[in-house]
Amino acid sequence: MAYNRYQYETSPRKIKPEYEPIKRTYPKKSTARNTKKDEQKKPKKINQAKAIMYIAIGFVTLFVISYRYAVIDKTYSNLKEKNTELAAIEKETAQLEANIESDLKLTTIEEEAKEQLGMQKLTAEQKVYVSLPKTDYVETSSDEVEDSNTSSNWIMQIINKIIETLT
Repeated sequence: MAYNRYQYETSPRKIKPEYEPIKRTYPKKSTARNTKKDEQKKPKKINQAKAIMYIAIGFVTLFVISYRYAVIDKTYSNLKEKNTELAAIEKETAQLEANIESDLKLTTIEEEAKEQLGMQKLTAEQKVYVSLPKTDYVETSSDEVEDSNTSSNWIMQIINKIIETLT
């Protein structure tokens, strides 16, 4: 009837042994295992060095990127400043052109001539008409131009001048 009391999927209780098992310690093998441990320590150091190198490379990369953005920002601010200066110069140029155009009008020139210089318009009595011939005549020059560099020797030039003065 004990069969009916059995519960499935449960583990039976463990019975404690009446004695304690003896744990034996064995001496370590010195040479073969020590070299393996030293070899295992070196990869850890190499892994740590690689990690430090990756961190340093990442830091340098971030520094370069931030420096590049700082340079771009400075250049952009200089560009904005130059654009504002250009706009101010263009505005001043437009104002000066408007002033020049207003000064070049015939009415303003006449007013300044009358007020500042005391000038007046010509009357019919002051006008004099000149008649010119319809054809234009051009006279050619008959004088020949002498080239002083024709004689290359300075002695010859002196002799030529003496001969010219005697004749």
